Amino acid sequence: MISFASQRGGGQDLATHLMNAYDNEVTELPHLRGAIAPDLHGAFKEWQVQAEDLTRCEKYLYSLSINPDPRQGPLTRDQYMDYIARTEEALGLTNQPRGIVFHQKYGREHCHVVWSRIDAMNGKAVHLAFDHEKLMRVTRAFARDHGLRLPPGYERSAEKGQESLYDREKKRQTGLSKEDHMRAVTQAWQQSDSARAFVRALSAQGYLLATGNRPYVLVDLYGGTHALARLIDDKAVKTADLRAFLAKDFPPESLPSVEEAISLVERHRVSLDKETSEEERASALASLRHAHQGRRTALAQERQALEARQQTTFAALETQQRAARDALRHRYLEQRKGIERERRENRPTGLAAFLGRITGIEALRALLHKRQDAQRLKANGAQLLAMKVAQTRERIDQAREHQAEALEQARREKALTRIERREIVALLRDIRARQRILVRGDNDGLMPSLEGVVRRDKRAKTRAPSLAPTQRSGDARNAFEDAVTRGPGDPPNLLAAFARATRQRRERDRADDKAPVLDRMARPARDRAPTNPSPERSPEPGAERD
Repeated sequence: MISFASQRGGGQDLATHLMNAYDNEVTELPHLRGAIAPDLHGAFKEWQVQAEDLTRCEKYLYSLSINPDPRQGPLTRDQYMDYIARTEEALGLTNQPRGIVFHQKYGREHCHVVWSRIDAMNGKAVHLAFDHEKLMRVTRAFARDHGLRLPPGYERSAEKGQESLYDREKKRQTGLSKEDHMRAVTQAWQQSDSARAFVRALSAQGYLLATGNRPYVLVDLYGGTHALARLIDDKAVKTADLRAFLAKDFPPESLPSVEEAISLVERHRVSLDKETSEEERASALASLRHAHQGRRTALAQERQALEARQQTTFAALETQQRAARDALRHRYLEQRKGIERERRENRPTGLAAFLGRITGIEALRALLHKRQDAQRLKANGAQLLAMKVAQTRERIDQAREHQAEALEQARREKALTRIERREIVALLRDIRARQRILVRGDNDGLMPSLEGVVRRDKRAKTRAPSLAPTQRSGDARNAFEDAVTRGPGDPPNLLAAFARATRQRRERDRADDKAPVLDRMARPARDRAPTNPSPERSPEPGAERD
């Protein structure tokens, strides 16, 4: 088995990648702890908020991929959990929030585990030191205990030559691995006896020499960038020797930049790519959208059920509160009726009533009853007010709960939209990759040649002066164009050189027009060119030919 791990951020992109159902036949999320949300997008967002509020940690996730060897049979779920538990203990991630995702692709099952590095109780991130070495020890111990064989290199040190994410993605887009590029470039190197022959052989293989962060960079037909020295599979070739070999005919300052080279090959690729028929593309998209519709239908049903449940709970709360107010009013009225009935029954009659009226006791009793009634009415009003305040709070809490549920449902729909977009991009990527493989099949498995790309680009720039290279790199790039497009025995392109000289003179004239008069007078006469050259002596830009 092979395991890969890394610290990273970008939880939403990672969740979209892990829940991508197009690139995986089966996608299962059997375990998620340490989060309120039931899905990866919500859980990773919670962990991101913890990282931003409690720490300064940017790579708040630790992602682990467990890939068993299909030749030794699949791992059981207990074996997966055993490996995960050992990893947690070795890295200090025990009891940390985590999510486990199982993928099945081409009949092979593998597992992804993502931990949150944020220790929310202590407000800090778990420090992971020498995690790759610890992971290697865990892998060796696990393989020994379960009777598994490990690939070469695990018994000594970490695996070398691991495919990078960039190389893996480019391979999925183009169908060409890093080994394919190395084989093509090495073949061009072995068949060339000069720098010009080497550059022309690279162009025939579909590569354009450019300069970037390194002096010499290769840009392939599909826009991928490669360090030239790393693609020559010959340990005798040193980077310094390669640079010295190319510097004489192709100094770095004479090469197009990486951005310019990517623009060149992009225009060339568009003209060469065989576009997929609209019927095939539409059929593939329709099939994928049919799968999307199933998930959308389930989510729409959840939304309808949520809305129905919210309406039911809202109506139930309203009915309950109205019943409570009615009960309070009913108790007050019943109490009032009972008191009035009791007063009627205990009211004095006969001589006692006469004496009460004569002595004023009856008036005092009436005044006391009125005061008692006012106090009861005031107490009932205060009780009713307190009940209304409590009921208002209940309605506010219910509205907030319903709003949170609606936001959660909207978040899940947004996450599903991200997944669907990623799956559509993956589908179009695969369609494009298949077409590129077909094109390479017509070309004996090689990328189409880039010979003539610079020639066509130069012709286009000649026809459109606004697109001409800047003075800073125009002359150097023209030298590179001549070296690539001109054969070893061909004479120099004099018309192109004459056109370049004319362009330089015009630019110098414009600079003279902007310069102060005294500066122009101080310049020697032999250095001053006429400000308005005649048309007969100035060839048109279109006169430049290949």
